[in-house]
Amino acid sequence: MATRENFLKKVIFTILLIATFYHIYVVIHPFTPLSNYHISIFNLTQVKRAIHVFFLLLAGYLIIFDKGKEDKKVTVGGIIFFILSIIPLYAFFNIDIPIQYKIYTVIFWCVTILPLVFPKKLHFFHILAAILIFLPTFYMIINYNSLIYRAIMPEPFDLVMAFGEVYLVLALSYRTSGSVLPILVLFFILYNVYGDIIPGTFAGPGFDIDMVLGKLYCETEAGLFGVITGVSLKYLVYFTTLGAVIAELGFGRVISNIALTMVGKSPASPGRVSSILGVFMGLFSGSGAADTQFVATITKDLYTRAKYDRLIGAGIVATVGSIAYVTPPIMGTISFIMVEILSIPYTQIIIMALGPMLLYLLGIWLYNDFYVHREKLKPIEVAKHVNRKYALKNSYVFIPIILIIFFIYRGLAVNISVVLAIFSFIIIAYLAKELRPPVKNVFIGFAKGFESLIHIGVAVVCANIVMTIMVTSGLASKFSQFLTIVSHGNLLFALLFTAVFSLVLGMGVPPVATYVLTSALTAPAIQKLAIAAGIPENAALLATHMFLFYYAVLAEVTPPVGLSVYAASSVFGTNPIETGIYSALVALPKYLIGLSFICSYFGTGTLIVPILENYHGLYAVGIIGLRFALTVIAIVFLTAGSTGFLRTNLSKIERAIMSVCGVLLFYPHLYFDIIVMIPGTFIFLKRMFMKKIEDSC
Repeated sequence: MATRENFLKKVIFTILLIATFYHIYVVIHPFTPLSNYHISIFNLTQVKRAIHVFFLLLAGYLIIFDKGKEDKKVTVGGIIFFILSIIPLYAFFNIDIPIQYKIYTVIFWCVTILPLVFPKKLHFFHILAAILIFLPTFYMIINYNSLIYRAIMPEPFDLVMAFGEVYLVLALSYRTSGSVLPILVLFFILYNVYGDIIPGTFAGPGFDIDMVLGKLYCETEAGLFGVITGVSLKYLVYFTTLGAVIAELGFGRVISNIALTMVGKSPASPGRVSSILGVFMGLFSGSGAADTQFVATITKDLYTRAKYDRLIGAGIVATVGSIAYVTPPIMGTISFIMVEILSIPYTQIIIMALGPMLLYLLGIWLYNDFYVHREKLKPIEVAKHVNRKYALKNSYVFIPIILIIFFIYRGLAVNISVVLAIFSFIIIAYLAKELRPPVKNVFIGFAKGFESLIHIGVAVVCANIVMTIMVTSGLASKFSQFLTIVSHGNLLFALLFTAVFSLVLGMGVPPVATYVLTSALTAPAIQKLAIAAGIPENAALLATHMFLFYYAVLAEVTPPVGLSVYAASSVFGTNPIETGIYSALVALPKYLIGLSFICSYFGTGTLIVPILENYHGLYAVGIIGLRFALTVIAIVFLTAGSTGFLRTNLSKIERAIMSVCGVLLFYPHLYFDIIVMIPGTFIFLKRMFMKKIEDSC
């Protein structure tokens, strides 16, 4: 038994390595002699995406099988997913094709769906699923040139392969991300097929199931292998590999030690270390949950020694972890989807993300400082074994990140830049006396890099299906019209509605799916309302998508569900729901920063790029600087109100005034902000003066 398990682990490890090396070779292929030959798996975009999905599914199902019968319970979500999955199968049986093709689809359905309701008895079906994925993949490779010409009128076996691949993706998504996302995908598929029976505004055209399946499987730039799936192939696999290689080579220890040297002996040191470490890890990784886990493991003892409330400590770390999504140069899946959808340089997104990231970080930093002074916690020493000389000596760890930024700025493709950074890290690891890990760690890093991509990559494919379905059915335009009507043409109301919608949606699906859904459903209406509010067209487009990006990320730390929250609570030993509440309260201004940069053109100053597109010189710098200054003041006021501390403890009335002033200051209107600042500034100066008197006494 042990021998068989070891053999399976070796098979999985080999497949993960092959998957990683395939993707690395795809980057360098255009510069090799083989590029002169027509090899579809290296040259054709659609086929490369199909191979990418193939590796995700093959490795995913084998890993699930290797984990054993861990998921023994039948969940409510699983039952709903099971019931909904029958309806497309029923629709397929109504297609006028020979019966044997319908039997083939039943086999796919049984292998992927039945283990949900019989997890103990049918666990071995995951091996069958891993075998079945070879069929639609090789069918795509062999018949690609023919398939693209019959997307609207697919042949029977095309439909079988389409049905099989869709269900293999959905079933793996259920096992890696939960039931909500695959249920949503099935809901949208059913809307496309049966939308004509829905009355009123949201009535759909009601396409035949064969047309839907043909579009999902055969059509280029849509469905399973569309532009969003291409993001996973083109960007994500390289960044997850980078993060895993860095971890396995031991750079994480060096980075954490450098972070420890950057704070002095202070009661606020644990939170400050967490903030710095969160930003440092965000430079290398776009995964909020992974960064939270790392930061929590490093800093938990510091919070205990400083006598932080455990829930406060876990809440700070969870909030810090989520900052990875908005920390340049690596900002996770959503930023790269924006590059593809908006057709803008990645450098623009890096610049636009910088302001919100710094403001987010400021909110965390201030909350931490105000909390420890309010509670009168004792100072602790956090860096006994390292010093500033250590930080300078080991600052070489940031060289590859600088190279990524430099290469991207010089116009080199992002994936090539990251691959060069990966090999730079490997070279540095063996040149540095501090590291020099075993050679096997390099290969473990390559394997773990692709393994960590699986749940993200499958979610991306699901998001591509949803995007295709919504565009085909016209649901996106219907929802945008609905949002315009409901908001009565008021931009602020539309933004509040969308922010809440995004946070609620993010409770059940990953940030990437949240962004794709909200951008398809609400972006057209928000952009139109923003233009009507006086924001130039391109600035409105950029601000709209940055707003949706930002709120999709916030779902990571918003109760009752949030992956960063669960990662922090698992290390701190706290209740996840309670931790989620505290993580929401930590840096409360984070929920308003996103609203502030789209309510008016002045507000886009925190994104920098929209202002620079229309103004230049000192005038542009003045607008940007003024907006940042007012937002910083808003964060100070609201944080003081939420913690009840500003140099000294605030009274209840002062807390209320500071909170109200802080909230209102986020509304980006210069004269309004100046008036709103007056009462808050009065309390601020009063407390500063009182503190000086106390200190002198």
